[in-house]
Amino acid sequence: MLKIDYQEAAKNLSLLLNKVKDTQESIHLNLLKERLQNLEKETQQENFWEDKERFTKINKEISRLKKKIEVWDGFQIEIQETLDLMELALSEQDHEILESLNSKIEPFQKKFISLETKELLAEEDDFRDAFLIIHPGAGGTESQDWASMLFRMYCRWGEKNGFSLNVIDFSPGEEAGLKDATILFKGDYAFGFLKGEKGVHRLVRHSPFDTAKRRHTSFASVDIVPDVESEIEIEIEEKDLRIDTYRSSGAGGQHVNKSDSAVRITHLPTGIVVQCQNERSQHKNKSFALKVLKARLYNLEKDKQNQEQQSKSETKKEISWGNQIRSYVFQPYTLVKDHRTDEETGNIEAIFDGNLNRFIYAYLRKFKEVS
Repeated sequence: MLKIDYQEAAKNLSLLLNKVKDTQESIHLNLLKERLQNLEKETQQENFWEDKERFTKINKEISRLKKKIEVWDGFQIEIQETLDLMELALSEQDHEILESLNSKIEPFQKKFISLETKELLAEEDDFRDAFLIIHPGAGGTESQDWASMLFRMYCRWGEKNGFSLNVIDFSPGEEAGLKDATILFKGDYAFGFLKGEKGVHRLVRHSPFDTAKRRHTSFASVDIVPDVESEIEIEIEEKDLRIDTYRSSGAGGQHVNKSDSAVRITHLPTGIVVQCQNERSQHKNKSFALKVLKARLYNLEKDKQNQEQQSKSETKKEISWGNQIRSYVFQPYTLVKDHRTDEETGNIEAIFDGNLNRFIYAYLRKFKEVS
């Protein structure tokens, strides 16, 4: 049986306590406490109870603030008390108590990750499922192959993080790669985790399609759209749609190219084009395509609403989803670098195998700082 290093355990617990304090500072817990005090004073004003709408609104906010403050304050106190007891037990070499206290560290770490994630994923649509849409840039086969590499990378990330995946559309390229692809990620906070992947992704490598093996730069765009399901009212008029059917070109066994089951829908007022070919039935493909269209129209409206607010902040301009967000370099060195957060790694193989969480969390923390 391995001997436990309790000095190291105490050090890890102290580091966790500092992380909790840092997070409390980043979410402005002291300002939230001031806000709570001011609201509670407001409830003591004469005639406050007579305005039912104001009463309901303020009491909801008070309840929300109390819950958040109590969770973070209580967690800090719990860790601090455990650390104090551990330091006392270390000085007295009480291994029985040390063993008991050490068993709390892993649950504390898991609780911190859970609390931090909830703070980072607090936007209106973060809890929703997400559509991930990939389009290759100019460059023919080279860019289409790059798009297919991104497709595999995101599928691997989804599998590793417990999301279920549904490939809504996959249009293969003529020689290699893909022309378009849409994946539905289903699971808690899929959109929240993926929203920072929206933008232009850049690849630098020696092209396998160039006989001279020259270095090429390729681009592909990734769009992330929340699945709004049926609870959001989005008006789509039949006259605004052009619906085309065609033969499926993706996976589908014997069914491929036997019937015009694939559906492409163009929303004429916005120019948005969506398509679906993963189902055998034209009716089901049309239903899925409309689902994607509805989500994209909702996202378009949200982007319009946020545009003015984002334009007021230079920092937010840097992280705006329309800009190139990340570079993946194979030659003359290996590097993946996010240009918004400066997060980087030389382990490019791990990234393409779906280990994206370091970039996802770096973006979420950066976004939280400038919100």
